[in-house]
Amino acid sequence: MLMNYAGQERKREGMKTGSVKIVDRVSAVEAIKRLDEEDLLFLNRLIVERLKLISQARSTSQMAVFHIGDLVSFQTRDGREIRGVVLRLNKKTVSVDTSDGHRWNVAPGLLRLERAAGEGLVF
Repeated sequence: MLMNYAGQERKREGMKTGSVKIVDRVSAVEAIKRLDEEDLLFLNRLIVERLKLISQARSTSQMAVFHIGDLVSFQTRDGREIRGVVLRLNKKTVSVDTSDGHRWNVAPGLLRLERAAGEGLVF
């Protein structure tokens, strides 16, 4: 059963904008404590979708810095510094081709731009 902030029962048609006003985190916690399992699962799906959207927006803005042909670098988990050229901009990662023939798919937030594509060329 879903309740509005005043404690009145309402239909289960999804949460309507403005029907629950969260003044502070304590109020939010108290409201969540009163939800049943079905409502908690619904709220969880909404939160997960929102977090994915935020993450995708962040990744897109970080990805906008890079272009195919850019020289980039990043650190591996074991601390090695890897340098390579941006080969492709994927949905969530940047494909980087290294001089030793390896290809890495790297989150854009882990990359550093060393030199933009075409920078330093003399005609």
